[in-house]
Amino acid sequence: MASSMGWRRRAKGLGLAVALTAFCSVAAYAAPASMVVGGSTSQPIGHYDFCKIHVAECSIRSPDSVPERLTAKLLHEISAVNLSVNTRVKPMSDMDNYGKDEWWAYPDNGFGDCEDYALEKRRELNGLGIAVANLLMTVVRKPDGEGHAVLTVRTDKGDFILDNLVDKVRLWNQTPYRYLKRQASDNTGHWVSILGGDEQLVSAVK
Repeated sequence: MASSMGWRRRAKGLGLAVALTAFCSVAAYAAPASMVVGGSTSQPIGHYDFCKIHVAECSIRSPDSVPERLTAKLLHEISAVNLSVNTRVKPMSDMDNYGKDEWWAYPDNGFGDCEDYALEKRRELNGLGIAVANLLMTVVRKPDGEGHAVLTVRTDKGDFILDNLVDKVRLWNQTPYRYLKRQASDNTGHWVSILGGDEQLVSAVK
């Protein structure tokens, strides 16, 4: 009898553990999947210089934009582009590549650093028909405190991150980063803060 009761307790405990694990998994998935943005903030110097060259790309207004509808096709496209660019482009610092720091550019020569990867992914996904209002250059801080740039793809199921350091596309809240600022969805030349991020400005994005 004692053995039977012990088995029941263990089974009940196991069932509770499974249920708790399932609940935690659902809760994690249900956590806010879209960033909450604040007001206008400073434009990264690298993007400012990029916009002086690519004027048309930095003057697109999308006041009535809505997030992309997340479909299996869209998820496949953003995953494929993320992996393709990460594979094709070889890492190189701005100083080694261009002889200057903080130079944002398309990696047409096959080399680049984080923002160059993100710019290329943005260009290729826009070419596939995804609105620029939903392809947002984003500045984050890595766990070691170093600045970093990624591409945010805004969807109706949350904000997905395309990162040159990780081949898998993830929701922003499944990454280890502190989110600082990103392009405004209604104006490609403006930037907005991300609430809950670090208010200190990142002077260098590597």
